[in-house]
Amino acid sequence: MSLIEGRTGEWEVVIGLEVHAQVIAEAKLFSGAATAFGAEPNTQVSLVDAAMPGMLPVINEKSIEQAVRTGLGIKAQINRYSVFDRKNYFYPDLPQGYQISQFSDPIVGKGEIILDMPDGESRTVGITRIHLEQDAGKSLHDQDPHSTYVDLNRSGVTLMEIVSEPDMRTSAEAAAYVTKLRAIMRYLGTCDGNMEQGSLRCDANVSIRKPGEALGKRCEIKNVNSIRFLQQAIDYEARRQIEIIEDGGAINQETRLFDANKGVTRSMRSKEDAHDYRYFPDPDLLPLTLTEDYIARIKESLPELPDEKKDRFVADYGLSQYDAGVLVSERAIADYFETAAKGRDAKTAANWITSDLFGVLNRQGLDISEAPVTAEHLGGLIDLIGDGTISGRIAKDVFDDMVESGKDAADIVAEKGLRQVSDTGEIEAIIDGIIAGADNQVMQFRSGNEKIIGWFVGQVMQQTQGKANPKIVNELLRKKLAG
Repeated sequence: MSLIEGRTGEWEVVIGLEVHAQVIAEAKLFSGAATAFGAEPNTQVSLVDAAMPGMLPVINEKSIEQAVRTGLGIKAQINRYSVFDRKNYFYPDLPQGYQISQFSDPIVGKGEIILDMPDGESRTVGITRIHLEQDAGKSLHDQDPHSTYVDLNRSGVTLMEIVSEPDMRTSAEAAAYVTKLRAIMRYLGTCDGNMEQGSLRCDANVSIRKPGEALGKRCEIKNVNSIRFLQQAIDYEARRQIEIIEDGGAINQETRLFDANKGVTRSMRSKEDAHDYRYFPDPDLLPLTLTEDYIARIKESLPELPDEKKDRFVADYGLSQYDAGVLVSERAIADYFETAAKGRDAKTAANWITSDLFGVLNRQGLDISEAPVTAEHLGGLIDLIGDGTISGRIAKDVFDDMVESGKDAADIVAEKGLRQVSDTGEIEAIIDGIIAGADNQVMQFRSGNEKIIGWFVGQVMQQTQGKANPKIVNELLRKKLAG
């Protein structure tokens, strides 16, 4: 258990998350309007989205399928009966004056997510529910000094609100939870997880207590749009609450916003309870009933998910738990690895991907789908190392050329004459010449200084421009120096 030290002793942080995930669907939850990101304001708004009088909602079946698919992906209970409710509140960008959501009867019930922490330990976080709801529009405050503009393109877009149990105790666990949940949804194809575009947003409920005591009063940090900011917001909020209580104050249940520029949370409004929203079943929508066959068909279509893929990578490829966990963190990375490793040494492929390739992607700010070296080309490079065509050191230079040119490794090796020298006669002649002019180093080796052999290897590599086969060089050097 991770605890925070305060002036009055240790405190435990209790964290629950509400993740709002935009469903991948070409139409909105209750209308046929488009959902593409980046469209001109108010160009993807139907009469239903704008709440024109007499307009009635019609459920988008794709949205239902995606919610069930997500529920199955986190091994959750799929509720055969669910109800859409009206959640009443006023925002300028909420045309109806209410949001169609779900309250007492959500589409997905309890599930769980297993977190793989950096310390090698696993944590299980319970999922309370997933319910479907329509998104509100967007208020734009920076278009005019005197007016607020409203863009209704997002109005009616399908959101899954994924509510966790208060099972997390550190900001690192919260970050791992969102990362794992996002990976699962990307594998499933139910949400793209793009936090920069707003298709994944997170509300964090944070409270503190003395270990073993009852839950404290919580504050909700609203609409955090990056995992890094989520960690910063939780850490700041926990410290803020500890200081208030240790100074004799009390925590007000409220909704707060995280100011990323200042690294602080600030009060937004008092926290509403469910009764404040006056939920009641939407009279325009019948209860949703799912058949066993419908759920079974979706279940049969599920892909191999991260946890199962990780277990297979460990069993089939002999990878460590850590390497397998890194490679399955994104479906595209796992696919890249399997292509590069096919018929080759899997550990070598994993090392090239997690060190050299990831290094390039990080420096250039690229996604794996934009990798300048294809999986097939990386596999070809590994083949050249494996069959002794090039050395591991030369391979690094070839890889850099592959990044720059996009060419195949074999073509680069041929063009630049980088083929490894494995001719023992040629290497032997070079070694004889070096030994003949290095009496002092030879004497050191024969006096027991084994490390000096590295100097001889360096000399051979220098004269062969790094092309000599290291294994043959070492064998020949030891043989000749021993004599």
